Amino acid sequence: MTDQICLGAIAGAFGIKGEVRLKSFTSQPEDVASYGALTTEDGRREFTVTLTGQTTKGALVVRLSDVVTKEQADDLRGVRLYVPRERLPALPDDEFYHADLIGLEVFDTAGDNLGRVRAVLNHGAGDLLEVHGPGLNPTVLLPFTLDAVPTVDLTQGRIITDPPEGLFPESEDT
Repeated sequence: MTDQICLGAIAGAFGIKGEVRLKSFTSQPEDVASYGALTTEDGRREFTVTLTGQTTKGALVVRLSDVVTKEQADDLRGVRLYVPRERLPALPDDEFYHADLIGLEVFDTAGDNLGRVRAVLNHGAGDLLEVHGPGLNPTVLLPFTLDAVPTVDLTQGRIITDPPEGLFPESEDT
């Protein structure tokens, strides 16, 4: 688990007064402004996020402290904004932060290693775990449901899956 959690990414400038389009990675997009100051990945810059009330193309329009021109906003395109893990609320036992799932090893119910979680995706119909491993080309998108993923063990760094039939290629010895 990492000490810094990415809460959003700057998608580019919005208008000419230094506002930016911010893609929020929080469950309620507007909550990104409630975590206090956010920093760049290297920790060199810190921004207070103020919502303007506008949204555009799936992003929030926000004002970042010390960003007052379009040129400054343009320079921040692609920058990810982070918060220290201790500012995040505790989750119930059956919920997980995406950052905690990335990197976990994935095993089937027989104990065979299927790969490792590369990313957590959501295209509107629920979370998917992108699993990458030997023999998985392209990667496998595993539905992150209780049926398909009955066990997430963060202390052991692993996920146990009972995947839908045919999702993973059959091993050569079966």
